[in-house]
Amino acid sequence: MKKLVLMLLMCAPMAVFAQTAPKFGHVDAMAIMQGLPEFIKARGEIEAQAKQYEDQMKEMQTEIQTESEAYDKNQSTMNPTAKAEAEAKLNGLYQKYQQALQDNQQAIQKMQQEKLQPIQQKIITAIQNVGKNGGYVYIMDTAGGIPYISQTLSKDVTEEVKAEMNKMK
Repeated sequence: MKKLVLMLLMCAPMAVFAQTAPKFGHVDAMAIMQGLPEFIKARGEIEAQAKQYEDQMKEMQTEIQTESEAYDKNQSTMNPTAKAEAEAKLNGLYQKYQQALQDNQQAIQKMQQEKLQPIQQKIITAIQNVGKNGGYVYIMDTAGGIPYISQTLSKDVTEEVKAEMNKMK
């Protein structure tokens, strides 16, 4: 009887620890995002806008190059006033190009933020739901550059997050 009580006392803490051991999970949020139809649509819209900006910039480059070649060809025969006007025009075109380039980059960044932030928030919410429902202490995103994850101590919950995302539709 003493041995039985002693054995129960020794095993009880292990059983309690086994039941309350912290659960860790990991997820590949980028893989989830890339598979979402709304991400694919947003990426297409962003790429289309970027292509439109790229075409505008090519047109501006062509105009600058044409004006520059004309200036180089005719500068030796230009009077000082015409030369100054041509140089001012070239400088104006170049400044316009630089400003357009900066504006386009900012517009693309803003568009990316506007289109992708709701998708990212939806994924975060799904991860939080899986964490709460599954009793996880941490769920780490492997896309964040975690150099090592123990596959025995950490569970890949990517599929569970995908399932949660489907519930949220």
